[in-house]
Amino acid sequence: MRESAALRAAARAPRPSALLSPAAHKAIRHRMLFYRPASLGRVAALAGVTVPELHRYRQELARGALADLLLARGANFAFVRELPQGPLLYLLVRALRPMRLVETGVRPGYSTAWILAALDANGAGQLTSLGPGATTGRSAGVENVTVGQFVPPALRSRWILELGNNEEHLRTILAGARDLDLFFYDNGPEVVRARFELKSAWASLGRRGVLLAHHANANTAWSDFCQAQGVPPQILDNGPPPLGALSMRSAPRAA
Repeated sequence: MRESAALRAAARAPRPSALLSPAAHKAIRHRMLFYRPASLGRVAALAGVTVPELHRYRQELARGALADLLLARGANFAFVRELPQGPLLYLLVRALRPMRLVETGVRPGYSTAWILAALDANGAGQLTSLGPGATTGRSAGVENVTVGQFVPPALRSRWILELGNNEEHLRTILAGARDLDLFFYDNGPEVVRARFELKSAWASLGRRGVLLAHHANANTAWSDFCQAQGVPPQILDNGPPPLGALSMRSAPRAA
């Protein structure tokens, strides 16, 4: 299993989450590592690999230190809606091996940590995150968590956090990151902003690029975007909340 020594050491360090009972710790960890088997085929298709090829990455998740480290940094029952789908992000990034990634709407950094852990295991790639994200529709307590709180210091060498969550800032980020391999929209339910980000990100993706949209049912932006590409709404995981995903290689109008 590829996992940095720093990440394993950080997970062993005593943290306030030790106040959780063993049963609570086990329950949250199980929830955190849960994913729907049907989604594995979709991950494989997005990354251009086979499901059997994902097997060793699944083993990493079961044996690795990230879930315990996230618990230690505050990802507990208050964030139960935030917990699923992290493993799918990890599997996708491990299999796709992206070099240039952008996400928007970062707040506590739960999804960020999964992505960065996969980049760490890959030994390559850099993630730029734009935040802070909106709290509308998020789990109770998100507003009380600092931006990036869930991201362990051991994973930050491949991370650029950009504060100032506005369209102009995103334009600047995308202008400096052409041929993106992965863009993750997680910036709240505001439909105008969603449409802007999806369109702008799609124009910045490289030939093997993947576009992800969290809370894909929050408005019509994702379904409208997919329709414009000539496909029905593409969903990686049904959730809740549903996670939309579309790759350049699978879109009829990708060229």
